[in-house]
Amino acid sequence: MSSADLEIDPLSAARLLLGAELTGRGVTATVVEVEAYGGPADGPWPDAAAHSYRGPGLRNSVMFGPPGRLYTYRSHGIHVCANVVCASDGVAAAVLLRAAVVDTGLDVAWSRRGAAVRESGLARGPGNLCSALGITMDDNGTDLFDPRSPVRLRLGELRVGDAGPRVGVSKAADRPWRMWLPGHPEVSAYRRSPRAPAPGESD
Repeated sequence: MSSADLEIDPLSAARLLLGAELTGRGVTATVVEVEAYGGPADGPWPDAAAHSYRGPGLRNSVMFGPPGRLYTYRSHGIHVCANVVCASDGVAAAVLLRAAVVDTGLDVAWSRRGAAVRESGLARGPGNLCSALGITMDDNGTDLFDPRSPVRLRLGELRVGDAGPRVGVSKAADRPWRMWLPGHPEVSAYRRSPRAPAPGESD
């Protein structure tokens, strides 16, 4: 598979990324939790929770394609988070990598996360995932399908996962755009943003 396989809508891309193999600087992990994000109001998937909602800018330009690139940002100005860009070049959509199971390079992941962290918690949560795999803000725009890239992605067969609302978003808070593979302790707990409307009052 290649970046062309991600030239699809964000929900389909999220499903395809479940079970994908992610490799970063000595650590390989299996993606078990993701969140889909759309784009501006005049695009095919309007999404007020997406960084791209107000259109392209210096900070979010990678979200507008081409697919198969890594879009990184800092959550609360601290934790690096990573998204896989999807859809066609010029159309904004991406999938946040929320959690993964570390398959190889456990010692490397522990050296980055701390020896006291449980194995199931090494890459639970988007910030921890990036920390465990050594993903930094400098990786923004990386081609995930270039064998020379420090962060690489290998897609597998389509997996069936569960779906529910995204974590911590205050807008479009009821959309079941978070997906995960059940039975994995690495999957993060659902937390609704205190700024979000009551359940059922958001799109």
